[in-house]
Amino acid sequence: MTKPAKESKPPAASAGNGSAQPAPHTPGKNFSWARALEELRRRERDALDHPPPDAAARRAEKGLLPIRERIDRITTSFQEVGRLARFTERDADGNVVEDLPSGYVCGLGQVDGRPVAIGGEDFTVRAGAPQATYLDRVKGGMGGFVEDLAQEYRIPLVMFMEGVGGDVGALDTKGHAYLVSSMSWQRSYDLLGTVPVLTAVLGAAAGGTAGRAVLSHFSVISKGSVLFAGGPPVVRRSLGQDVDKTELGGAEMHTSVSGAIDNFAEDEDDAIDQLRTVLSYLPQNVWEMPPRGAREDSPERRGERITEILGENRRRPYKMRAIVEEIVDRDSFFEIGPRWGRSLITGLARMDGIPCGILANDPMHRAGALDGAAADKQVRFVDFCSTFHLPLIYLVDVPGFMVGVEAERGGVVRKGMRAIQSVAGAEVPLITIQVRKAFGMAVNATSNPDVVGLRLAWPSAEWGDMPVEGGVEAGFRRAIESAEDPESFRREAEERLFAASDPWKTAEAFGVEATIDPAETRSIVAAFLNAALAGMATRLGPPRRTWTVRP
Repeated sequence: MTKPAKESKPPAASAGNGSAQPAPHTPGKNFSWARALEELRRRERDALDHPPPDAAARRAEKGLLPIRERIDRITTSFQEVGRLARFTERDADGNVVEDLPSGYVCGLGQVDGRPVAIGGEDFTVRAGAPQATYLDRVKGGMGGFVEDLAQEYRIPLVMFMEGVGGDVGALDTKGHAYLVSSMSWQRSYDLLGTVPVLTAVLGAAAGGTAGRAVLSHFSVISKGSVLFAGGPPVVRRSLGQDVDKTELGGAEMHTSVSGAIDNFAEDEDDAIDQLRTVLSYLPQNVWEMPPRGAREDSPERRGERITEILGENRRRPYKMRAIVEEIVDRDSFFEIGPRWGRSLITGLARMDGIPCGILANDPMHRAGALDGAAADKQVRFVDFCSTFHLPLIYLVDVPGFMVGVEAERGGVVRKGMRAIQSVAGAEVPLITIQVRKAFGMAVNATSNPDVVGLRLAWPSAEWGDMPVEGGVEAGFRRAIESAEDPESFRREAEERLFAASDPWKTAEAFGVEATIDPAETRSIVAAFLNAALAGMATRLGPPRRTWTVRP
C-alpha cells in the first residue's frame, strides 16, 4: 500500500510588521461562527491598526494625519467599504516580504447630515500608488468603487489626495508593463456634470493623483503640501535640473501662479473646514436645488456703508470685498481662488438664504482689468455655478481687457472671448451691478443681452467703448498735435465726450434696466432671486455643455 500523502498546511499569515500570526480560519465542514467572527475581528484590527505608531508619529511631525483620521474629522459617521482588502508584496522566490492593508480607504460618510462618497490614499502603503495591480476592483482615486458610489447614488464625492499616482514597482506585482492609455478617466469626467466633486491635497500628489486632484469643482491644498506631474527625481533624470519640491510644485505656487488648485489652507483642519463650507452651498446633485440657508439677515437691510466704501474720487481704488459683504447675507461670503487671477474676485455667498455665486472686478489689482488668468478663472467659476444652479451676481468695475506685451503674449484676447462665451452660455439667472467702470469688450463678459438678465447701475457708473481720456488721445491724436493749443483742444474734447457719455442718458434710453441707490441693492437683488427660484427649479438636470476642468 502506498503511504497517504502528508497533509499540507497553509502558510502562516504575515502581519504588517512581519511577525507570524496563527493560520486564519477558513469556512468548511468544520465551520464555527465563533472562530469566523474572531477571524473577522482580527482582520479588522489589523487594518485599523495601520499605520504603525512609529510611522504615524513621523507623519504627525510633518502635520500629516492618517487617512482614517482625516475622514473622521469631516464626517459624523463613516461606513467603510473594502477594509479587508490587502496588498501583499513578495520577493523573487514568492516569499511574503510585506503584507499590508490596501493603500486606499473609502466608503459612505455623513457630512452635516448629508451622505457623501468619501475616500483617500494611505501614503504609508506603497506611497498611495493605484490598486489596479493587486486588487480585483479598484477602490478609488482614479475611477473605482468610490466614484461609482457617488455616480450611482447621486451624492457628492469628497477625496483626500496623497499619492504618487504611478509606481514602477508595479512591474514586479503585475508581471508586465501596462499601456497607460488603457486606464479610463471617463467616470471621473462624467461626475463633473452630475455631483459635486471636492478634493484636498494633503501631502504629496504626483502624476495621476495630481491630475485627479485638479479634476474637481473645488480643490484646496495645505501648507507644505506639493503637487506635480513629475517630482524632483523625474525632473533631474529628464532635464538634468536639480529643483526643490516646493519650488517645483508647492502649495503657494499652485494657488497663486499656476491656478491648478483653488484655495490655500494653513493646515489639514483648515482644509477640511473649507471642504465642509463649500459643500454647504451645493446640492447633492444636479437634479436638486442648492439647500437654502437660514433667513436671519433681512433682505430689506440697507447697505448704508457702500457709498462710504466706494468714495467719490473715480480714480481712487477701494475694497470691493467690503462692498460684497455689505450686499450678501452677513458672514456668508466664501472666496474661491483669492490668490490667482486676482483682478477678478469669485466666491460663494447667500442672499436671503439663497446660495449664489459672486463675481466682482477688483480695482486694487490691475485696476480690475480682465487679464488671461482672470478670464480663465471666470470661465471655470461660471461653469461651476451653472452646473449646480447657483444664480450669479456680478459687480462690475472693469476698464477693459488688460493691455500690454505681457497680456498679449498671455492670450488675453483669446481667453477673454472665452470668458464672454461662458456668460453667454450660463444656465442660471445673472444680475449685474454696474459699480463704476465698464469699458470695452470685457463688459460683454459681465452680462448677457440675449436673455432676461438684470443690469442695475449705481449713479457712480460710467461706461462706453473706452474711457474718455484714453479715447480722446487715440481718436483725436492728429487734431490735438496740429491744434494751436493742444492741451486746450484735448480738454474741450474730453468735456464734450464726458457730457455725451452721461450715464443718465443711457438710463433714459433704457440701455440699463434700472439705476438705483446703492443702499437698496440688497433688497432689489433678493426680490429678483426669490422670483427666479421657481423657474430655476423647472430646469434641473445636467448642464447642456461640457463642464470645463481648467481652461
